[in-house]
Amino acid sequence: MIKIAIADDHTLFKAGIIELIKAQDDMHLIFESQDGKAFIESISSHHMPDIAIIDLEMPGMNGMELTTYLRDNFSSIKVIVVSAYNYDRYIAKLIESGASAFLSKAVNTATLFEAIRHTWQYGFYMTEGVFKAMQKAGPLQKTYNTINRIPVELTAREKEVLQLICRELTNQEIADKFSVSVRTIEGHRNNLLLKTGCRNTAGLVMFAIKHGIIEILP
Repeated sequence: MIKIAIADDHTLFKAGIIELIKAQDDMHLIFESQDGKAFIESISSHHMPDIAIIDLEMPGMNGMELTTYLRDNFSSIKVIVVSAYNYDRYIAKLIESGASAFLSKAVNTATLFEAIRHTWQYGFYMTEGVFKAMQKAGPLQKTYNTINRIPVELTAREKEVLQLICRELTNQEIADKFSVSVRTIEGHRNNLLLKTGCRNTAGLVMFAIKHGIIEILP
């Protein structure tokens, strides 16, 4: 069961999503809130969502600020940011802030639920529009940089693992492909996070796109 929480001050939109979620056999809404602060106050050991659906534009603590807070304090929560507007220029920043996916509020129901299930299973979800926006987010560089501008180089195996992560393989599937242990792949994944300065799988995918390690959608 995918545990979901929502932060959105648009009552009609939120009510519609709530009714749709209630109709899904594999999803459970554990709480909803009007803004970022109320969302944080609702989180507890008994109310810890797997997926947070967060509106970008909210009074007080907006979606960007809430996403950053959750990244720093509740990193297990995967964030799907939604907006009534197409903020291409913010997509890379949202991913860097900890978001796992970005959706327009105009998407159809099938895309919404695909995004929820995909994010829950793989840690990220992207539409073609988001993919293109991430490609434009920064220039290609031969030397990769962490968020602190420290130059690093990925090993050949790390690049291979990153490509397979982008193609939605699990740690076990990657381990089987290379005939190594899952712990070895977990080590590669942790090294990738450390070297790139990324906070989650979505950040690794964005890094791979920006630096030409992967150039097409999986």
